[in-house]
Amino acid sequence: MSSKNHCRFRVTSGGLISGRITVPGDKSISHRALMLGAIAEGETKIQGFLQGEDTLATAKAFQQMGVDIENDGNLVRIQGVGLKGLCQSNRPIDLGNSGTSVRLMTGLLSAQSFDSELIGDKSLMTRPMLRVIEPLRTMNAEIQCSDRGTLPIHITGGRQLKAIEYVLPVASAQLKSCLLLAGLYAEGTTTIIEPQATRDHTERMFKAFSHPVIREENKITINKANRLVATDMNIPADFSSAAFFIVAATITPGSDVVIGNVGVNPTRDAMLKIMTLMGADIELLNEREQSGEPVADIHIKSSPLQGINIPEELVPIAIDEFPVILVAAANAQGTTRLSGAAELRVKESDRIQSLLDGFIATGIKAEATDDGMIIEGGRFQGGEINSHGDHRIAMAFAVAGMVSAENMVINDCDNVATSFPGFVELAKQAGMDIDYV
Repeated sequence: MSSKNHCRFRVTSGGLISGRITVPGDKSISHRALMLGAIAEGETKIQGFLQGEDTLATAKAFQQMGVDIENDGNLVRIQGVGLKGLCQSNRPIDLGNSGTSVRLMTGLLSAQSFDSELIGDKSLMTRPMLRVIEPLRTMNAEIQCSDRGTLPIHITGGRQLKAIEYVLPVASAQLKSCLLLAGLYAEGTTTIIEPQATRDHTERMFKAFSHPVIREENKITINKANRLVATDMNIPADFSSAAFFIVAATITPGSDVVIGNVGVNPTRDAMLKIMTLMGADIELLNEREQSGEPVADIHIKSSPLQGINIPEELVPIAIDEFPVILVAAANAQGTTRLSGAAELRVKESDRIQSLLDGFIATGIKAEATDDGMIIEGGRFQGGEINSHGDHRIAMAFAVAGMVSAENMVINDCDNVATSFPGFVELAKQAGMDIDYV
């Protein structure tokens, strides 16, 4: 295996995806379970927690603030300190590569009695933060950041937050969740109006911790909380991680796989609708509910795909899955058009540009637009690409390598561990010919 900071994947063309597999726990839900467990009263036990670098950064942050968290790799136990029980960290809180952590925690920490400083890795330090800072300032939070609107973020404690009514300028679950966490502490009723529905894990989890959120169409309201009550959580498998195997099984002839216990929250599963429109053979089995979240086993068989105009109303819900969705599009017959996805430009990398660079390097005809991409279906020729340190770009091109004419080498893959620890090992088990170089 390559040394740290020089991780590379090599995928040999051929192979198929088969059997029954399970991907790691949902990253978004894992973050939120940690955060609410930390400020609840009593012990919260979490099963299925994602043991990834991003979620572990969240756990470390709360440990720095005095929360007792035990993690044996299978079960996470959190001794909640209550809404006002967090303590000031004696050093900056380093959230690594995790945009979810920093945006949600900015909302939570803006209401605390102590000062906080949030930092991250090189990539996170460049990502935009004004979208959460500006509405928090209208709630009476005192927050400073760089002149570019990026980390480091300095939060002055001891401010009494005031409820606001706020129309989200973009469909963003992170911004919505940030304001809901601040709303736990704000005097009055905080109202958030969404332009389009986004993932609702935070709202569902507040209910699990005994503080329900009210939703009426696109309007979400939360009152100041007196307390949260600890609960036990069983986290489903991460849909965004399953997405790589959904596409891999669809585009590799002869594939037939079941991915077990996947979260299929309707504010999260738009990728299934997009893939079905393209002709994918996907079936949900054993649908049920687990810790307030819809769960199912996903059965995928290989099938030919057709290019489509991706419905714009599905784009915000599928935003994290687009790297691998567009790999599927590159393997489809005809043209696929994506628009309304400008958010892709401010992820761990500029994902539109990163995908375009990779497509051009591997023989796929594509054109980038300000908010999307136009892709002509064809055949990956193989070669070497740079993932730009973006975990989802790296895994998407690993999937592309299965159907390329020649081997695919993907550079700069260290950050795969932020969301999908054990990706290479599971991919091998499922039938991908992948290794470290």
